[in-house]
Amino acid sequence: MFPGRGSFQGSRGASFSQILRKNLPVMTESYKPLATLTRPTNDVFNQQGKSYAAKPTLSPKVLIEKYTQGETHAVSLLHQLAQVLQFHLEIKETVTTGNIQGFYFAFCVVIDGVEYKTGMGITKKEARLKAAQLALPDLLPTLESLNYVLPEASDVPPPLPVKEEPSISDIHPCRVIHERKSSVNLQIPQAVKNQLTKLMNSHPEFSACAGTTAAFIIQTSSGYEVVALGTGNFNTKESASVSGRIVHDSHAVVTARRSLMRFLYRHLLMFFSKTANLTEKSIFQQNSSSGLLSLKNGITLHLYVNQLPKGAAISSKLRLNPLSISAWQVNNEISLHLSVEGKVFSVFSSSFDQSASKVVSMSATDKLTQWQVLGYQGALLSHFIEPVYVQSILIGDIDCSDIRGMKISVSQRVEGITSQLPMFYCMMRPYISLVPSVAANSADKGQLTYGINWSEGDSSLEVVDGLEGKTVEQSPFKSGPALASRLCKAAMLHRFKLVAKEAQRQDLLATSSYTEAKRMAKPYQEAKNVLRAFLLQQGFGSWLTKLSVCDNFSM
Repeated sequence: MFPGRGSFQGSRGASFSQILRKNLPVMTESYKPLATLTRPTNDVFNQQGKSYAAKPTLSPKVLIEKYTQGETHAVSLLHQLAQVLQFHLEIKETVTTGNIQGFYFAFCVVIDGVEYKTGMGITKKEARLKAAQLALPDLLPTLESLNYVLPEASDVPPPLPVKEEPSISDIHPCRVIHERKSSVNLQIPQAVKNQLTKLMNSHPEFSACAGTTAAFIIQTSSGYEVVALGTGNFNTKESASVSGRIVHDSHAVVTARRSLMRFLYRHLLMFFSKTANLTEKSIFQQNSSSGLLSLKNGITLHLYVNQLPKGAAISSKLRLNPLSISAWQVNNEISLHLSVEGKVFSVFSSSFDQSASKVVSMSATDKLTQWQVLGYQGALLSHFIEPVYVQSILIGDIDCSDIRGMKISVSQRVEGITSQLPMFYCMMRPYISLVPSVAANSADKGQLTYGINWSEGDSSLEVVDGLEGKTVEQSPFKSGPALASRLCKAAMLHRFKLVAKEAQRQDLLATSSYTEAKRMAKPYQEAKNVLRAFLLQQGFGSWLTKLSVCDNFSM
């Protein structure tokens, strides 16, 4: 073991063998296409000793018939179909729905990012089987309509196709392996590109800011709509603000997430309005079991990022073969990371001196890990709505061909935490994939520190200098002469009070400060404490603790 160094270091209490195993391809809960594995039997074994049938040679129709005749069970059929049809399958643990009495396990099936109904049981095996049984009635009709046909078996390999033009597989062979043939992968980047183009055409002077785009997309029965967008790549160089009017972290995904929060506040105001038409247009509905609002049925959320987020998602992609590295190296690469003025450091790094930096934040990858457990709504919004999770994270980074590090960082580091979380919180494993890029990185150094933000309903975009943490003078939108951004904490507290008034929540209106309003969100704070203790226990380090005085402001 190695001694701790620095003020952010936590216990390395987790077994390093566990960390190493997390870097191996495990297939206990999700199907991934098999690599070139050779074994004298017809089965392929994973690290836990469980066997999985080799790729079936039967057609989907025959497999389905065997299931309907009782010759195979629902879980086996799903895995067989995933192997034949090459779709991404997960049977993941989630949370029980409603006021269920007693202790139950809950699982749901996720296919290419689409989540099916939750199955419950008194054992995990029973819950998985129930989830599979609930998914098949919805899945099978869609497969029948596609008329999948397998080629006849032959010992002669098929002829190579003639390529008249270079394809993406010639340019990025590794990337094609990860890109799923799903409408999500094509339609979402196109929707982001369309919205970004619209904004940049209105303000071409800020087109250089588009290279670090992140966006949140709402999916409904009518298609995909970009509802929040942000760009940027810096933390502020200013000291921590005690007034809540400085934006400390202006990385693209953080900016987009805060823009998403503005979008959620806007729809809460619509829901609580006295106008039936506005209430109907809101994305929220009342959930009688929780007493909170939730997204309407059929609405899902997706995240697009134009660059691989900074942190463990980048560093851990460099060395993923546990046979060639030490446990110490693994732990440093997939540990929590700190971000300061555009650079990232492992919490175990001896090269980072916190005393020399004014503002430090957790890396973008670590924040994504947190949001996939606590939800993207944050503490204040959790007073009104259930946790909001993204179903897929799509990465349009043209320089990236490997997203295993991202998957390890966002999902595997927190596997097994769901059972420890309060009701309605869970580890939501997102579907992560490489997709086409929507904007190229710009070489314009003059706007290197600038970032833009926009959410659905805004009349114009806002431009923030990431190093200053304030709106720039030439920004199309300015909130006032003080140039405080509409994304700052003070602005969020103002919206929180507006919603509390419309919802007639006198207890929330009586809060004296931003800190108090956050602390009153008891389930959220409990989930946050569980997450940080879990990460520390697993050996990934201590989460950065912010100074409470920074949030102790009021309106």
